[in-house]
This record gives sequence, structure tokens and C-alpha cells, in this order.
Amino acid sequence: MADLESYFKELMDGKRAGWKDRLALAGLRLASLPYALALRLRALGYAAGLIPSHRLPRPVISVGNVTLGGTGKTPTVAWLASYLIGRGKRVAVLSRGYGGSAEGELRIVSDGNNLLVGPEEAGDEPCLLARKVPGLMVVTGADRYRAGLLALKELNPDVFILDDGFQHLKLKRDLNLLLLDCRRPFGNDRVLPAGYLREPKSAIGRADLVLFTRCQPESAPQLANLATPACRSLHRLNGCAPLKGGEPLAFSDLKGERCMAFAGIADPAGFFDSLEKEGVQLVTTLAFSDHICYGDAEIAAVLRLKKASRSAFMVTTEKDAVKLAPFMDQLGTVYVARLDLELLDAPLLQEMLERICAA
Repeated sequence: MADLESYFKELMDGKRAGWKDRLALAGLRLASLPYALALRLRALGYAAGLIPSHRLPRPVISVGNVTLGGTGKTPTVAWLASYLIGRGKRVAVLSRGYGGSAEGELRIVSDGNNLLVGPEEAGDEPCLLARKVPGLMVVTGADRYRAGLLALKELNPDVFILDDGFQHLKLKRDLNLLLLDCRRPFGNDRVLPAGYLREPKSAIGRADLVLFTRCQPESAPQLANLATPACRSLHRLNGCAPLKGGEPLAFSDLKGERCMAFAGIADPAGFFDSLEKEGVQLVTTLAFSDHICYGDAEIAAVLRLKKASRSAFMVTTEKDAVKLAPFMDQLGTVYVARLDLELLDAPLLQEMLERICAA
């Protein structure tokens, strides 16, 4: 499965040039035409009211993207939730619960005080958000409107954050945030299955604000004809903490020791590069598929590589860490790198959030 995924990524990135590859890509491009048309008609149907959508009686902030892979939705949701909670608001995240055994089912994952459902059932990202942001309520369900009604009944939030909600048009939103990776906003500019786009680029018009992620402070994204207001952000690793619990550490405290890093996220290479930029001496890395469900086989693979590389310790992501609790004793010394969002153009987004807080 991993080999097939790698093949299609290389195909879409233009790294496969054989005649069979060109034939396969031509077939994928042909298949993308009816797919793109169907998505345009769907969006038009919602916009015209031909397909019903619903409004919750509290403000809804949607965070989403138009591409496959990670654009930093989870750090963005965490930043928004922390900001609103800091303004005295009760905040509930509505998530699908991707990757959990109960994916799509209605679940109250966190009531703001206690984690009620684990990552095996709820998925890694809902549990990560509940643990990362004190006071945050999290509810999962494929139908985010029904999930919102459950949250209203049981938790009484002031504001909803719709996680990965750009394509979830069944629920109306008061602020529609679209995340685009500053380095490659649209992948290869083609719609699935010939490219990375979930829907045509014209969907940008639905956004109230474009948030460019993974930007460099000194550079601005060069995106022609962008009529939507935009601001920039970057993701910054902000130290780490022991998986088993304990005081946070700076990455400088880990220098001089051999380190192995492993991750099951959308962009593991980006995570490994960021660790090296922080001065961590990586001697080997291990990348799993996004939303990996860790079991005995995966842990055995991690430990084999750690032993072979003679690593003194390991580093992983917050998203992976929420699924490693059953294996802490086996793994030994593991540090969890903290990833935070930093806004480079904060006033524009803050002004929009303040209007929601006032409402």
C-alpha cells in the first residue's frame, strides 16, 4: 500500500516519465474532469439553496484546506481555541474523528475537564486537541450539525470550531478559514485523482480569509489574482517533553546525543527537517502512514531501528504521542516535540475573531 502511494505521488509530481507512467497520468487527468465538475455542481447546489444546509445557534469557525496532506489544521485549531478560551469563551471543536474505530459516530471526546474517549476510538487529532488546549470541548461525528446539537445539549459552548470543515457544506459557518501551504499552495494544480486538490481552485472564493502556513518571515506567498484577504503563519517546534511526563525541555538540552525520530503524520519529512534545524542530532528516522494505529508490529519496528542506530533516545510528534500510552514502558526514553502556530500577520485574523467574540 505504501509503495502504491509513493508511486502515485511520484507520478503526480512529474518524477515518473516512462510511457506507461504517461499513459496512467493521462487516464487520471481524464478521470479528474467529471470529478471536478461534480464538486463544482455540489458547491453551486449548496450556494443556491438547492441542497439544504443548517445553521447552529452559536458562531461557527471553519478551518480547512483544498489539498490532500497536512497544511497545519490541528495547530491552527489549537491556536484559535486557545485565543477564544483566553477571551472567556466556552469552545467546542467539531471533528469527524478520522482514523478512530468510531469514525463518524457521535461522541463527546472531552467535556473541557476530562478526556472521555481515547484515541483508539475517537482518532488521534481530537484527543490531541483535548489534551493540548485546557478547557477545550471536543465532539466527533460525520454529521457536524448533529454533533453541534449534541454539544449544545450537553456542553453549552459559546463558539464552535469546525475542524477540517471547508468541504463540509452541510453546516453553515460564520468565519470560513482556508489554509494553504505557502511552499506549494495547490500541489501540482490538478484535481483528484490526477493531483492533490480536493476540489477546483475556484473554491477559494468561499473563504473569508486565507491563512498561508509554513511561511518564512522574510517572504510573502506569490499567488496571483487572490481576491480573498490573507495572512501568513509559520509552524514552530517549541521544545519537547518526556512521553512519560515531566518538565519540558529545550532542544538544546538534547544536543550531543544520538537521536532517532519517528512519525505517522502527513508530512514526516518536514518534521524531521525541523528537528535538525533545532540542532537535534538525528542519526535515523522512521516514517509511518498518516493516522497510523500503533500496534506490536510498529513498536517492534521502532525498537529495532533504535537499537541498530544506537540512538540514546527518540523524538516523535504530539499527534503520535497520544497513541503511544500502552507502549511507554517498552519504548524507553521518548520525547514529544511541541508544535505551535505563530501568526506573522495577526491583526487581520484577530479582528475577525473579535467580531465573533462580540457577537
